Amino acid sequence: MANIINLDRVGKGYGTAGQLLTDVSLGLDESDRIGVVGLNGAGKSTLLKLLAKTEEPDTGRVAHRRDLRVATLPQRLDLPGEITVRDVVLGTAWLDEGFAAEHEWAGDAGVRTVLDGLGMPGIGLDDPIGPKSGGERRRIALAALLIRHCDVLILDEPTNHLDITGIGWLADWITTKLKSALVLVTHDRWFLDAVCTRIWEVADQTVRAYDGGFAAWTLARVERARREQVSEERRQNLLRKEIAWLRRGAPARTSKPRFRIDAANALIADVPPVRDSVSLARMATARLGKQVFDLENVTLYAGPKKILDDVTWRVGPGDRIALLGPNGAGKTTLLRALTGQLQPASGQVLTGQTVKIAYLSQELAELPGDLRLLEAVEEVAKRVQVGDKELSATQLAEVFGFTDRRVWTYVKDLSGGERRRLQLLRLLAAEPNVLILDEPTNDLDTDTLAALEDLLDGWPGTLIVASHDRYLVERVTETAYALLGDGRITHLPGGIDEYLARSPGLAQPAALAPVKSDRTGSAAGDLRAAKKELVRVERALSKLSEREGKLHKQLADNATDYEKVASLDAELRTLLAEREALEEEWLTLAETVSEG
Repeated sequence: MANIINLDRVGKGYGTAGQLLTDVSLGLDESDRIGVVGLNGAGKSTLLKLLAKTEEPDTGRVAHRRDLRVATLPQRLDLPGEITVRDVVLGTAWLDEGFAAEHEWAGDAGVRTVLDGLGMPGIGLDDPIGPKSGGERRRIALAALLIRHCDVLILDEPTNHLDITGIGWLADWITTKLKSALVLVTHDRWFLDAVCTRIWEVADQTVRAYDGGFAAWTLARVERARREQVSEERRQNLLRKEIAWLRRGAPARTSKPRFRIDAANALIADVPPVRDSVSLARMATARLGKQVFDLENVTLYAGPKKILDDVTWRVGPGDRIALLGPNGAGKTTLLRALTGQLQPASGQVLTGQTVKIAYLSQELAELPGDLRLLEAVEEVAKRVQVGDKELSATQLAEVFGFTDRRVWTYVKDLSGGERRRLQLLRLLAAEPNVLILDEPTNDLDTDTLAALEDLLDGWPGTLIVASHDRYLVERVTETAYALLGDGRITHLPGGIDEYLARSPGLAQPAALAPVKSDRTGSAAGDLRAAKKELVRVERALSKLSEREGKLHKQLADNATDYEKVASLDAELRTLLAEREALEEEWLTLAETVSEG
């Protein structure tokens, strides 16, 4: 596989953020599918800019193969308001003429297919860009990239503003249609696992590379921590619980590339279940009584659009509910009705007398900018009871990724992601017994999401989550309901798989885990997993070949040193046995892929 981008001892820093990368050396192959992960502020977006050469390193060198075409989707996008959708997607208003549209996508029908897949079925190609929302503009720009030919596609948070179906469609498009190398930053862990064959972790001013998707990376982190005898018990336990979830999850996850599986099994052999649902339900009933929310014959509108039509629905103590539906289905409207911010057109919403609601909206709430972060938390509570744990304000801040030094930062100086974390932190500090989260994963990195999930595992209250983050939904909720546009709240015993199968007018993307009874969809999932595993095995064989060549050279150089020769020969025999096993695995996988 040809190397097309090289970073050689690269360093990069900024005055306010400090040094982000130091002495980083990396190579990108033409067939790589790279997911970049790390804490907010670690340097993920900076790494993308260096790869694209939109920023120069302070030290070291970034080298591109000659005539390399790199297409990027940045987090911030400026498009002239007077141009049309067609100008952006097919014209040169945004991308220059060097990026030609792929022939099969260049016509109106091809463009329409992509726009529909990204959740914009009603948009007109001659519509002006000016009135479009920021989310619509990003999806239009993403469509422009998908229909064009490039050598490297770099995407910064491509799943933002996509619903679950759109994320599944994009994952399927990347795995089946994309012909270029891919580097992306996303907080969506399901998406990372669905499309990526390697993970680059940005941390401690360096970048570590791992084979496999999010599940393999999680296993690798624990294995690395075990080898290094990490003493941070809280972090170790959190990662082990994450592995237990991955291993006990849907078949689509457990068929991902397996990393050091024996070591991983030893690590999780004594891990308890993610949640003790019975105990939590008992505690929730004690705190909440029998009634939380009762909707009786409710009709609800969002503007002129009818969301609910004479609906009766009950939410009980300890319920952990996922609220699903496409963008514009009315999920936020329903949540606002539950919190009393919006009154129904008819019927009534009854709330239990002991209910204490915390509602995380999609908007950044007003925060006390003249206070330091820790003071803003202590303004709500100095000590917090979360399940059977009592945490100080400082400990709760640490759970959300705020270190000792960061807790003394003024709120007005926090980034958007940090303000989002603080908003959620203050809600939990108030010790509610009903928690309503509307798109809680916005601006949160994967480590913070894992910490939030760990906290919610022991939270004995009623939880309602509206989110397009499939991983989070499956991780923290136990039952699913959907708004499918028919004026009802539909219970989905099959969860997200059933939602995708039942969504009106939406085909289930092949990249998503299928409904269990769908044998054809299951085969598609198995085929995709086999292709990813095949790439991993080929990479491992390539590394073994390199090592074998070095061993043969060492044997020749040390021909007269019998002890050295014996040691090298033993190592060579071990390597050859490993290669033989990998070659058998490759043959099996290649047969599966060819039959698919």
